[in-house]
Amino acid sequence: MKNKSLIEQAKKAAEKAYSPYSGLKVGAALLTSSNEVFTGCNIENSSFGLTNCAERTAIFKAISEGHRNFKELVIYTDQDKIFFPCGACRQVIAEFCEDLPITIVSGRKKTERTLKKLFPDIFKL
Repeated sequence: MKNKSLIEQAKKAAEKAYSPYSGLKVGAALLTSSNEVFTGCNIENSSFGLTNCAERTAIFKAISEGHRNFKELVIYTDQDKIFFPCGACRQVIAEFCEDLPITIVSGRKKTERTLKKLFPDIFKL
């Protein structure tokens, strides 16, 4: 991982999660090509389909500020199990970066993947 502080930023973002239904607090830190960092947390809703994942929150914040090129994404949760990005998040990431390096930190475990490995057959028009 190029920027180790991304883990700490993702961890801090997880603290802001709104997760009264699952109890799962997730944070994400997204590094742009201009070396700016955008963070996000999961935001649940009683109508579960309206829940937004930490990864998409960070990406949407970056996009809304004019960023389209990304270098790295870190996803953090304090759980013991590794939680990979959901299908919706994989598709949103793929819209902007087909082979983004992704680091996933869960409790004491850490794994690194690329989006291409997690989502080899992306949907693109």
